[in-house]
Amino acid sequence: MNNTAHLDLDLLQGYIDNLGKAVVEQMLQLYISQSAIYIDDIRGNVSEEKQKLWQESCHKMKGAAGSVGLLLVHKKLVAIEKIVESESVKQEHIIELDELNTQANTEFSEWLSKAY
Repeated sequence: MNNTAHLDLDLLQGYIDNLGKAVVEQMLQLYISQSAIYIDDIRGNVSEEKQKLWQESCHKMKGAAGSVGLLLVHKKLVAIEKIVESESVKQEHIIELDELNTQANTEFSEWLSKAY
């Protein structure tokens, strides 16, 4: 069974049709490296004093995830971008975000390897 719940397949297929598979592969690699930086930034901004930076970091990653069609990562970021919670609650969200992102990257990579 091909599980692609994380992906906006119409968007991604459109990218392949218009830009070519090689460009989409580069997009994925760029997103993977950049998302690690975004997650580190989000992780570094959990304190109440850094709420504005939390929102900015989530917002940046939300845009990146949306632009490469990662539906569940984008949805998670929409949900947490403006939350005002304790550091421990935010840490739980970061763990969930990181797991979703890893799953999405894997699905994207697997889907891309089969795309033409």
